[in-house]
Amino acid sequence: MRNFKNWIAIAVTVLGAGAAFADPASDKAAVDAAKAAGTVGEQGDGYLGFVAGSGDAALASAVRDINNGRATVYAETASKSGVTRDAAGQATGAQLIARVPQGQYYKALGGNWIKK
Repeated sequence: MRNFKNWIAIAVTVLGAGAAFADPASDKAAVDAAKAAGTVGEQGDGYLGFVAGSGDAALASAVRDINNGRATVYAETASKSGVTRDAAGQATGAQLIARVPQGQYYKALGGNWIKK
């Protein structure tokens, strides 16, 4: 039970740091459009991934920038909570996947892309 509470605390901490995910508006807009189009989706590791292909250079850069911001938040959370960066990302990834809207894609850890 203690482990579960730790995971929840990590997820809440990381999700509460949403401002760190908010890269420039153009990156967010490009990624949101790509999610709606089924090109980009949320992954169980807490990062964005390409459902198919790699998109154009601008989209690839936007995904990379957002993922870099997430990695920074996960590292900060890990250092404060005593878990690994991967564990912080996975805890957040589970929460992000739960919030994926209908029609968009997600990929659980070790799984394949699924359209919600």
